[in-house]
Amino acid sequence: MNKKVAVVGDGINDVEVFKQADVSFAMNSGCDLAKSNSSFILIDDDFEACMRGVMWGRNIYNNIRRFLQFQITINFAVIVTVFLGSLFLTNSPLSPVMLLWINLVMDLLAAISLGTEPPQASIIHQKAITDEEIILNKVIWRQIYAIVIWEILVMFIIIYLGKPMFDLHYSTSTQVEDHTKTYTTTFGLVVPTAEGL
Repeated sequence: MNKKVAVVGDGINDVEVFKQADVSFAMNSGCDLAKSNSSFILIDDDFEACMRGVMWGRNIYNNIRRFLQFQITINFAVIVTVFLGSLFLTNSPLSPVMLLWINLVMDLLAAISLGTEPPQASIIHQKAITDEEIILNKVIWRQIYAIVIWEILVMFIIIYLGKPMFDLHYSTSTQVEDHTKTYTTTFGLVVPTAEGL
């Protein structure tokens, strides 16, 4: 029926069923042969521990999925922003120190928050994870693309329209000087100034 099957047992007669089941739980009070052929051993013979194990297993899978979605979204947005910013502006809109801070927040805090999130009670009603299922499915990729586009739009709105909107003081044009001439670079173009000719 294309279902995931879990078996709980404690005797020699359960060993063959343990081998055929997807997941097998042996009770600690059972025989050694059953325990050696099982996936898990219930140390205190608590059947409810099976359900807690299922909940935590699905929760870890969901947390890994959320973490990867978060990482890929931020990385794509940063890479495209730095690339387009370097292409159309003289300098990258994100300095190396900013990239280090983004990386610190993105890796450390996301891992802590997503790694310690406890399972919700409704997770037990979630469908079992099949062997053919991929971590990042089409729905998640669509979410990633949509959020990346949104973040890039916000970044470039702030870069180009931030001065009049928020009264920010920065320039998209920088002065580059050498010993003989002065150049003005605007949006990636280097133009000699009148004084440098």
